[in-house]
Amino acid sequence: MSDWDSDKPPEWGDKPAEPRSGRNQPRLPPESGRDWRLIEKLVMSLQSEQRRSRRWGIFFKFLTLAYLFALLAIVWSPFGGSLDATAGKHTAVVEVNGPIAADELASADNIVGSLRSAFEQEDAVAVILRINSPGGSPVQSGYVYDEIKRLRGEYPDKKVYAVISDIGASGAYYIAAAADEIYANRASLVGSIGVVAGGFGFTGAMDKLGVERRLYTAGENKAFLDPFSPQQEQEVDFWQSVLENTHQQFIAAVKEGRGDRLADDERLFSGLVWSGQQAMELGLVDGLGSTSYVARQVIGQEDLVDYSHRKGALRDLVDQLGVSFGQGIVGQLVESRLELR
Repeated sequence: MSDWDSDKPPEWGDKPAEPRSGRNQPRLPPESGRDWRLIEKLVMSLQSEQRRSRRWGIFFKFLTLAYLFALLAIVWSPFGGSLDATAGKHTAVVEVNGPIAADELASADNIVGSLRSAFEQEDAVAVILRINSPGGSPVQSGYVYDEIKRLRGEYPDKKVYAVISDIGASGAYYIAAAADEIYANRASLVGSIGVVAGGFGFTGAMDKLGVERRLYTAGENKAFLDPFSPQQEQEVDFWQSVLENTHQQFIAAVKEGRGDRLADDERLFSGLVWSGQQAMELGLVDGLGSTSYVARQVIGQEDLVDYSHRKGALRDLVDQLGVSFGQGIVGQLVESRLELR
């Protein structure tokens, strides 16, 4: 009986039977050789793909780890700190940069904290408020104004100079008015002593869309100035009285800070904004000059040390990615916020 006819399974290590010549030798189909080659190519291709996938997997794991280490390095790195290394006498600098609001870099907490550090430092011979802000919250501005007045009283030998760069308007000028002297560039925008509050009314659009407003309140004025309800004349009159009252507080603060240096001009508190040159003629600023000019020529100590509060690196990265963009748009659409502008 031949190997082909035997029912006994081949054992491990058995040598394959030698092919026999002759008419009775079994033959494989002609296609079987090509099939085996195709199967071999497929297996090799799968193995190659697996090796490639493993290599890419290792690469992306290393890339993720490198990204995490870089992120940690950014968060804990020393650059962007609030206080430069210094030795000896210097002029302290505190920045008021951007919108003045509780959730912004130029918040009262940040500015006041920086001012206190600057005043408490014995080697700081004077303090410069470097301002580049369009204004913002009257409450935040008022906090900073009051603290500057308090610190000036506590440290009478340490003067405060406000230096306006591009713009020092509204709430930013409110803060500047607390300084001993104010300087600006001839082209700076200065002033805008006024109060503004705004919002949107959606009643017309709701009527066109067939949307019905359903609002339930306890308290007759709880839905005061609701943007989805028709405007009420008595509500507008009351809100105008609030704006006028806040405006008078602003005017009183400027008059207290500037005194008889202000010109007798009825437009001064109308909300107009002036160039630095015009502001000097109106008594809103005392002179024209930059931060370095004031430190060198007015204070007499040109070494500057920045005491400003800085945004954390991680927060800065998130903001650059625009995470809060949508929140800002919604806030502008539905909120009526009182601001000094």
